[in-house]
Amino acid sequence: MNINKELKKYIINNIFPIYEKNEIGHKINHISYVIERCFELSKDEQVDINMLYVIASYHDIGYYIDYKHHEIISAKIMYEDDNLKKYFNEEQLKIMKEAIEDHRASLNREPRSIYGKLISSADRNIDIDESLKRIYFYSITHNNQLSEKETIEECYEHAIKKFGKENGYSKFFFKDEKYKNYLKELNSLLDSKEEFIKRLKVIIDNLKN
Repeated sequence: MNINKELKKYIINNIFPIYEKNEIGHKINHISYVIERCFELSKDEQVDINMLYVIASYHDIGYYIDYKHHEIISAKIMYEDDNLKKYFNEEQLKIMKEAIEDHRASLNREPRSIYGKLISSADRNIDIDESLKRIYFYSITHNNQLSEKETIEECYEHAIKKFGKENGYSKFFFKDEKYKNYLKELNSLLDSKEEFIKRLKVIIDNLKN
């Protein structure tokens, strides 16, 4: 990808280190995954690759400040970063800001631009175990008063609410075989609470060892 070298250098040196402040499910490995998926999903779209890179790089930057409203905070941090004005005009900055604001799976409307749809879709996992890890880390970080049994129960309920085939709120805006297969496998796992719990327990045990 022909990303502007100076822009990329600035983000790597000044933005990526901030992700160490986030909980483990939203650190730099997640950002790297989202960047890669953004490029993959955008291959047939007419988009500015530098804008897409910035959107993906900043989309969770405010998570450690307030995870409940991190999309708003992240968008504000990006929009107010004066260094980006060297590379983008006001209209481009506004589009990027709106895309970051629109990336959450729980958004109750469609993102306002192709960039919002790309970052929202790229933010979805395509690996079952990685998805379960992220759900688990979210639970133990934000509900650490729960017992392990209660945590596992909460993880199952969260997965059903987000990905369940009946009324799951997670959205995806592109045709993608990887996500299609992931969702099929995940829903098959969710159909059996016993199997879900068994698989999650293996993941938890591996994390502890």
